Amino acid sequence: MTFPFSRSIPRFISKLTIAKLFLVTLPVIAIAASTLPPIQAQTSNTALTIRADVQEANSITGVVTAKGNVKMSYPARQIDAIAEQAQYFSKEQRVVLTGNVTVTQEGVNSIKAQTITYLVSEGKFVADPANNQQVETIYIVPDRELAKTPATSATPVEQIKPAFKKQRVSPVTP
Repeated sequence: MTFPFSRSIPRFISKLTIAKLFLVTLPVIAIAASTLPPIQAQTSNTALTIRADVQEANSITGVVTAKGNVKMSYPARQIDAIAEQAQYFSKEQRVVLTGNVTVTQEGVNSIKAQTITYLVSEGKFVADPANNQQVETIYIVPDRELAKTPATSATPVEQIKPAFKKQRVSPVTP
């Protein structure tokens, strides 16, 4: 089989071109067909994501400032936060959340303060209250002894009657 343009190109050049093309495309096909996990699957759980109405980034200082309806999510450590403003200091791996800050971890433990600093590399929170206020922290602490003992009741369930089911006394008619 010959193509009209092949008459003007010597046969060895067209075979050499095909061989080069084959050598270049074979590794590409092999990489595409490999079972390497996609990059997004590797980073989606470890990414610290900050969403806000407005964000500014300074490439010189490495500081990202987010303002308005700030929501932070860090699935790798099961952390979610809301605030009025957030600043991420990339060089120090530090996030400073300010303004009505609520941080929840594992969906149940929480910290509420005016300013909360999260030290990412240490996994540590530092919370500061507003003037004349206190920081509120709620930790759900499992009681190991309670978990070992099944729940029991002193009164059998059949004998418990709600107040609205008590016997009514009929009025006496004269």
